[in-house]
Amino acid sequence: MNTRAFIPITLALAALAVNGLAADSGQPQYYELRIYRTKSEQQQKLVSDYWQNAAVPACNRMGIQPVGVFTELEDSPTNSVYVLLPCDSLALWASIPARLAADAAYQAAAADFMALPKSSPAYERIESSLGVAFDSMKKLAAPPSAADKAPWVFELRTYESPSESKGNNKVEMFNRGEVSLMGEVGLSPVFYSQTLAGSHMPNLVYMVSGRNMDEHKKHWQAFSNSPVWKKLNGDPQYKDNVSRILNIFLKRTPASQI
Repeated sequence: MNTRAFIPITLALAALAVNGLAADSGQPQYYELRIYRTKSEQQQKLVSDYWQNAAVPACNRMGIQPVGVFTELEDSPTNSVYVLLPCDSLALWASIPARLAADAAYQAAAADFMALPKSSPAYERIESSLGVAFDSMKKLAAPPSAADKAPWVFELRTYESPSESKGNNKVEMFNRGEVSLMGEVGLSPVFYSQTLAGSHMPNLVYMVSGRNMDEHKKHWQAFSNSPVWKKLNGDPQYKDNVSRILNIFLKRTPASQI
């Protein structure tokens, strides 16, 4: 994505938000990524159970699916719970609170979770960001292990850029070859998104995955050794478009559909 494309995209997003137009098959999805910060295994279970028993079924009734619910790969009392919501339009995403309020089945299933007292909360805080899918991968793709929930490793990566133009430039770099190459070398991409609202902007967020850590590392090595990557990485037009990379390894919770 180049800088000149930024204005049309912004106008298009505004039009969708105002008019409530549903996305067609050629439009990118929007991804909300929620992070529930917790300080105990009990809180982690409360959040995961809430999503499994109340929120995921309610989201599915809205047409939001598959829903991803993850936590850090290594167990810890301070692990967070990560929730990924793929929406086919901004209008659908904006309708979530009202539709949950009107969903009697959800209200009944979530009643105990919502009634927890101040002295014993289910989580410490929720962080949320909203992103739009890249042109090169407009829809979320669940990995092959999703159906039977076999063991699987998920890597959530965030690339921060020093400016909005450099952020757009990095997205263009992905669209010009990184996304297709990651699929070719077996990194099993789940989604790619440019953050529209959230913290530490400008940034992009994506998720790749693998059967286990050893295979995942081999796939990254194949990516690094690829002539396609070396050509992209050495292209002067893409110089200095990332200022910091953050990554975290995740696993499914029982609530996850991804």
